[in-house]
Amino acid sequence: MKIVSLTEETRKDILEKLLKRSPNQYGSYEAAVREITDRVKEQGDAALFAYTEKFDGAKLTPETIQVTEAEIEEAYREVDPKLLDVIRKALVNIRDYHEKQRQNSWFHSTEKGTLLGQKVTPMARAGVYVPGGKAVYPSSVLMNVVPAKVAGVDEIIMCTPCNREGKVNPAVLVSAREAGADRIYKAGGAQAIAAMAFGTESIPKVDKIVGPGNIYVALAKKAVYGNVSIDSIAGPSEILVLADDTANPRYVAADLLSQAEHDELASAILITTSRKLAEAVDEEVEGFLKVLSRREIIEKSLENFGHILIADSREDAIAAANSIASEHLEIVMENPFEVMTKIRNAGAIFIGEHSCEPLGDYFAGPNHILPTNGTAKFFSPLSVDDFVKKSSIIYYSREALEEIHKAIEQFAACEQLTAHANSIAVRFEKEED
Repeated sequence: MKIVSLTEETRKDILEKLLKRSPNQYGSYEAAVREITDRVKEQGDAALFAYTEKFDGAKLTPETIQVTEAEIEEAYREVDPKLLDVIRKALVNIRDYHEKQRQNSWFHSTEKGTLLGQKVTPMARAGVYVPGGKAVYPSSVLMNVVPAKVAGVDEIIMCTPCNREGKVNPAVLVSAREAGADRIYKAGGAQAIAAMAFGTESIPKVDKIVGPGNIYVALAKKAVYGNVSIDSIAGPSEILVLADDTANPRYVAADLLSQAEHDELASAILITTSRKLAEAVDEEVEGFLKVLSRREIIEKSLENFGHILIADSREDAIAAANSIASEHLEIVMENPFEVMTKIRNAGAIFIGEHSCEPLGDYFAGPNHILPTNGTAKFFSPLSVDDFVKKSSIIYYSREALEEIHKAIEQFAACEQLTAHANSIAVRFEKEED
């Protein structure tokens, strides 16, 4: 990995490099994605099946696109019982964490005859997208379905690619059933996003689409936004480790590589106040590369987006971390909880040398669908809030309105909205006469 001093110039260079990975920078793909989404919108199942055959090699029909109970039962037989046990244990933690995010409706009344409040209502139908192909992500199934279930969404449908034989990965199917997905469809890519956004003869239209995917999926979500809500347009994975000379270089190196293996655009950054640690981590990285199975991907990721930055002070290191606003941030420093209070921008914060990033990916409970590409400055992890709507509640009695109606009319007159003023005034015109 490249070891450089942390300066304003190096920080800006890294930020520019990271932002180039954003889906917003891949305009050359947008026309192809738009063609797919438009065709699915216009032709429904016909376009969906055609694209599935073209991209996944599977010939589907209205009778085979939905995963059957028999296929789910077969998946349970194929999944290692030990893995099923882990999935169920993780589910407990994920569910418990998200249940603490629930919000209730509230109302406040006064003796003057007013009632104000907020009504919290779950969405009617949510769509979850789960990637397939190069890797299998049953953990993403849990992280997307559980908050929707906890929120009280009426129906949760899931789309995920199948193989040429029309089979879906059994671990994905089992995770979907355990988490509470209601229907599962064998559809992937931009065509699946369009199907959930607009509805087809086989796949119903949803209110919101969540879940990660490749550049085509990300741009499809961007294209359909407005017809439905989406969680975010996620970019490649990223990790930033804040460490000092108290950190174990072997642990730090292992954690950096845990994200670099995702894909060639993944980012892994160490910011440290210790040159000795920086050099030791670099040495450990080289050692791990000799034995890790995804070496080629990791090497390309580190070559382009792997950095070790040496800061003059802890304050400079923290300021740089807040500027980068990483998806995953590990704090492996003296007094890590104190450091945590100074972090403003991060998707998920891992505190101490034993709170490694994969703990959050699979088991701890907080959601691993996180803001990327610096969007942690204004976005949050996927949560129960993503699956509810909030309606304002307003009630005024005649007596309460009479007390303040002149003030409202004056406000409306100031804005030259005479119909607004009239809407209030007509209720008291007899008194004015």
